[in-house]
Amino acid sequence: MNLDITDLDKYKHIHLIGIGGISMSAIAETLHNWNHIVTGSDLNQSKITDTLNEHGIKTTIGHDLENAKNADLIIYSAAISETDPEMLIAKENNVTIVGRGVFVGWLTKIYKEAICISGTHGKTTTTSMLSICFINAKKDPSIEVGAILDDIGGNYRVGNSEYFILESCEYKANFLKFFPNTEIILNIDNDHLDYYKTFDNIVKTFKDFALLLEPEGLLVTNADDPNCYSLKDVVKSKFISYGIENKNADFIAKNISFDENGFSKFDVYKNNNLFTTIELSVTGTHNILNALACTAVCDYYGISNKIISDSLKSFRGAERRLEFKGTILANVNIYDDYAHHPTEIKATANAIKNKKHNESWVVFQPHTYSRTKLLLEDFANALSDFDNLIILDIYAAREQNTFDISSKDLVNKLNENGKKAIYMPDFDEVVAHLKNNAKKDDIIITLGAGTVTNIGPMLIK
Repeated sequence: MNLDITDLDKYKHIHLIGIGGISMSAIAETLHNWNHIVTGSDLNQSKITDTLNEHGIKTTIGHDLENAKNADLIIYSAAISETDPEMLIAKENNVTIVGRGVFVGWLTKIYKEAICISGTHGKTTTTSMLSICFINAKKDPSIEVGAILDDIGGNYRVGNSEYFILESCEYKANFLKFFPNTEIILNIDNDHLDYYKTFDNIVKTFKDFALLLEPEGLLVTNADDPNCYSLKDVVKSKFISYGIENKNADFIAKNISFDENGFSKFDVYKNNNLFTTIELSVTGTHNILNALACTAVCDYYGISNKIISDSLKSFRGAERRLEFKGTILANVNIYDDYAHHPTEIKATANAIKNKKHNESWVVFQPHTYSRTKLLLEDFANALSDFDNLIILDIYAAREQNTFDISSKDLVNKLNENGKKAIYMPDFDEVVAHLKNNAKKDDIIITLGAGTVTNIGPMLIK
C-alpha cells in the first residue's frame, strides 16, 4: 500500500512484525527516538528483543494481534508471509502496511546524502568503518548497520545532519527500493539462489542498483571484481574504483604487510600518488579492500586522510566479524564469525593464516537448506582450509527442508575430499569435545549466521 512519506507524524502507533531482526530493530529504535509509540513481535526471544523491551519498545514473543489491529502503520520484514496472522488482522482493520525495504527506501529520501553500502560480502564491516570515520569527522551521521557496533552502542544511530549511512542488503532485491546518493558495491557473488536462481540474475540486480544513481551521484566499487568494475561502462554517475590487483583502480593498496595478530599495514595510492598509510586492527586481505572502499568515500566527502587512517586503526571490528571472545586452557583463543557463505569462509581461513597459532578448530553451522544444497561442493572446499572440523545441524532460518539436504551430506563431502570432519549436533557435546582436545596455542572459531554463536560463551563459562 502507498505510504504517506510527507508526514510520518500522522502514524502515531507503529507496529513491526519480525522486530527481532537486526535491521527491523534499528528501525524500531529510530522511530522510538522520534517519539512514536512503537510495538513489535517476533517468533524468537533474543538479546535484541530483550534490549527493545528494556528501551520501552513493547516486544511480544509470538503473535501480537491486538497491537497489529490497533496500529496506525505496520512494517514487516522480508521473512513475513502474507498469511501471517498479524498481517491478516491488520488488513481486516485497514491498517496501512508496508514492507521493510519500502520503508527504509522512504528513510533514504529524507536525507540529502544517503550512502548505501552493498555487496555480497563485507557490508557490515565497511558500513562500520565508514560510520566511525564520519563520526570522528564531526559529520553527525544517522546510521543503520547489520550488527552491534560498540562505537555507536548498538546497530543504529540517530544523527542531526544530512548524512545517512545504511547497510543495504540485496536479499529479494530490497535495495532497489532505496534512493541512494552514493553507493558502495563491494563484490558480486553467488548467494541467495533460493530467490535469484542464477548468478546472472544477481549481476543484473546489482546493475539495476547502480542505475538508481543520478548523474550527480557516486558509485564506489571494487576494481578486482570484474562484475563490479564493468559497471563503469553502465552508470551515468561519478565512478571511483579501488583494488589491490587491478592497477587501473583509482585507490590502490601497496606494500602490504601483516603482524603476528594478522593485522595489516599498507600504503594507499590515489591516482598513483601516495595518499596515506593505513594500519588496521582487524584481520584479512578482504578488510584491506573494505578499508579502501571506506577511504574512497571519505575522501570524496572531504574527510582528511589523517582522520581516515586514525579512525580505521581504532576500529576493532563489528560484532561476530572474527570477534575475539576469550581465552581458555593453555592460550587457546576463541573467535566468533558470521561467515555463512563459502567466499566468506575462505576469507576467514586466509585471515587466520596471518595469526600466530598452532591448529585451528572450527565449529560450522550451515545457514539455510537452499544455500547448503546449492553450494555444497563450495562449502566443502572452503572448510578444507581448516585443521579440525565440527559440523552442526543446518540452521533453517526462514526455510523448511524441502531440499533433501542435511549436515551429514556436508560431512560426507568433506570426508570424500580427504578432510576429517565430525557431525556433532549437540552443543554440550561440542563444548566437551573442544575442551578435551584443543591444545596449547590452538585457535577455536565458531562459524555461521545462526545459534553457533552461543558455543564460545558456553566454552568460556
